Amino acid sequence: MLSYDEAIKLVLDNTSPLPAIEKPLDEAGGLVLAEPIVARWDMPPTDNSAMDGFAFAFNSWAPDKPLLVVGRSYAGHPLKESVTTGSAVRIMTGAPLPDGCDTVVPLEDVEENDDAIRLQKGCKPLQHVRFAAEEFQQGDLLLQAGTCLHAGEIGLLAAAGFARVPVHPAPRVAILSTGDELVELGQQPGPGQIVNSNLHLLSARLREAGAEVIPLGIALDDEADLDQRLRAGLQADLLLTSGGVSVGDKDQVQDAFGRHGFEKIFWKVAIKPGKPVLFGKIGSQPVFGLPGNPASTAATCELFTIPALRRLAGHKDPLPPRLKVHLTEPVKGGAKRQSFLWGSLKSETGGYQFTPSNRQGSGQNRSLQGACALLPVAAGSPDLETGEEVEVFLMRLPQGPGVY
Repeated sequence: MLSYDEAIKLVLDNTSPLPAIEKPLDEAGGLVLAEPIVARWDMPPTDNSAMDGFAFAFNSWAPDKPLLVVGRSYAGHPLKESVTTGSAVRIMTGAPLPDGCDTVVPLEDVEENDDAIRLQKGCKPLQHVRFAAEEFQQGDLLLQAGTCLHAGEIGLLAAAGFARVPVHPAPRVAILSTGDELVELGQQPGPGQIVNSNLHLLSARLREAGAEVIPLGIALDDEADLDQRLRAGLQADLLLTSGGVSVGDKDQVQDAFGRHGFEKIFWKVAIKPGKPVLFGKIGSQPVFGLPGNPASTAATCELFTIPALRRLAGHKDPLPPRLKVHLTEPVKGGAKRQSFLWGSLKSETGGYQFTPSNRQGSGQNRSLQGACALLPVAAGSPDLETGEEVEVFLMRLPQGPGVY
């Protein structure tokens, strides 16, 4: 049976970034650049003032010597005339420095008298000046391909004049739940039935990870119904099913995939929870069959589907970020399979503490409540002690200092 490391390598080796599209900059937030972005011009385009104050040539100033104010320079309305020796101009933040000026003093450091100013304290040459091209020059690499566009990157691209950018689109993920025992949210479960919670769990997590979710509903344990719903998901970028991948009499997902040209890459991984996870391809489309127990569904989604989604979206490193934390309680050592324990995080001086969830059963949604991370425990590893430093797979940081 494959290890987790072997299985995730196969997932990433068989998943490729989606082809690039052009998006308006204001619609590109959260997407990943498909090409490097190079500056088209200098920023700032000219020397300008970092303060509201007065600009002049430093070599024309002497202590106690007044400077004659000959004009004003505003952002968007620069002074066009040159400033002669012994003169100054009133200047506002962001306004271009007129010819003949190289130094700015703030308003509060100046005594104004009629049309002249005196400096109340000394100054340094070139002070309070933002120099042309100090942020970037024409031809500079601004952002590399593979950069996720957050607010800071969007602001930089806007300043550089990019109205449209080449990005990998948000992956479309089709989700199909399987099983006669499932009912839709809002319906009262009958004898032997449960609400289809996995659809809502997966949809929420995949949207958090940047996917566009396409729900395919609940497929009955019936060949025709399963095939019809699977066909509807073949146009998505990734197909995901929940349930029906084990060895029960009604576990029909693998056979249904096979009728649509499924290439099986692996089935079963030596992990707990989530051993019967299935992965393969239909054409170039990655396909996952996740086990139906909620904690197993969530774990295999986190461990395998989210990295595949990030690969499709063009991220440089699709694997989950890892974070070193300290245990707040002991953890039993590994058994025959590598286990992954859900847990919460709490900030501490210099880092975070990890507390495993009280309920780790694969069939319980309660094990996921408040979970921020997964703790991998290697097969055959010794027991872990309270306070021991371990490494977790991070889903998200807690909201606010000290909050679980």
